[in-house]
Amino acid sequence: MARLLHLQASPRGVRSYSVRAADAFIQAYRAKHPGDEVVSVDLSQKDLPAFDGHTLQAKYAILGGKDHTAEEAAAWRAVEDVIAEFKSADKYVISVPMWNFGVPYKLKHYLDVIIQPGYTFSFSPDTGYTGLVTGRPAVLICARGGQYPEGSEAAAMDFQKPYMKLLLGFMGITDVREIVVEGTLFGPDVATASLEAALAAARELAQDF
Repeated sequence: MARLLHLQASPRGVRSYSVRAADAFIQAYRAKHPGDEVVSVDLSQKDLPAFDGHTLQAKYAILGGKDHTAEEAAAWRAVEDVIAEFKSADKYVISVPMWNFGVPYKLKHYLDVIIQPGYTFSFSPDTGYTGLVTGRPAVLICARGGQYPEGSEAAAMDFQKPYMKLLLGFMGITDVREIVVEGTLFGPDVATASLEAALAAARELAQDF
């Protein structure tokens, strides 16, 4: 039995294009893999540890090869709990709306928590950075009001999909399948057509994921 973790970055629920595409994927996935466990995490509601005070000092202690104080160790356990939840999954679905050409701040916060040396990546002067979350596929679902086709001038403003693929790859997640809903602010005809194409792609991807 595999464990599928869905990270939902939009706080808009069923009004969200990214959530609707993710829901279509998960519904089809459950039908195809009834024995698998599916866990959904709404990041807008998740209590994430702040990176300040003892938590920040704990990270710098790790980077400096120093032991944690009792206060730092207690603060760092909250970070480890979030990382453990993330790494417990065998597969990922990440649904992301575009905010100001990037990703929502709660998703950025989540990534800042889980991307830690010795947990999700390692570094060696000889080999450089190495991702530690390997052998796990991901479906990245991106929704955006504009259109950012590759090779266009607008593509240079896309700090959503390239950013997510970069950080997933940095952690070792290189098998990333993409679903994009875009042009959602270009009128109902464009938005509906893009969503319907994304729903169909989501259901198809779920069959072999």
